[in-house]
Amino acid sequence: MSLNFSTERKPLMSFSQAGLADIVLLLLIFFLLTSNFIPQFGIQVNLPRTQAATPTVAQYVSVAVTSDGTFFIEQQQVSGDALVPAIQNVLDGRSALVLRADEDALVKHFAEVASAARALNLRLLMATDQDTGSRRP
Repeated sequence: MSLNFSTERKPLMSFSQAGLADIVLLLLIFFLLTSNFIPQFGIQVNLPRTQAATPTVAQYVSVAVTSDGTFFIEQQQVSGDALVPAIQNVLDGRSALVLRADEDALVKHFAEVASAARALNLRLLMATDQDTGSRRP
C-alpha cells in the first residue's frame, strides 16, 4: 500500500486582503477611542492632581496661569489688570470659564480669575489632571 501525496492543483499565489483591511480598521478605531480627547494647549502648566478629572471642551473660555503669575486667555498673554475686558472680548456666548492654573501658582492668581469670572457672571471650573497614585519627581 503506497500513499500518493501529490496533487494536481497549483499552489495559491494570491490572498484576499479583506482580512487585512478589517484589522487595520479595527486598529484605527481602537487608537481613536483610546486617544486623549482633551485639547492640548500651548501654555505649559503643571496641573494639580485629583482623584477625579473631567475633560474640558471648547464651550468654555480657557484661562491659563503659569507658576510665575502670567495670565493667558485663549492662549493670548494678558496682564492681570486686563482680565475682565479680555475675557469679555472672547466670551462669544459661553457661560463658563476653565482655569488651567499651574500647581505652583499663587492663590491670589486664582482669586483674580475668580473675581473676573464673578464680575462677568460666569461659572468657574478648575482643570486638573487625574491622580494615578504615582508621584511626580
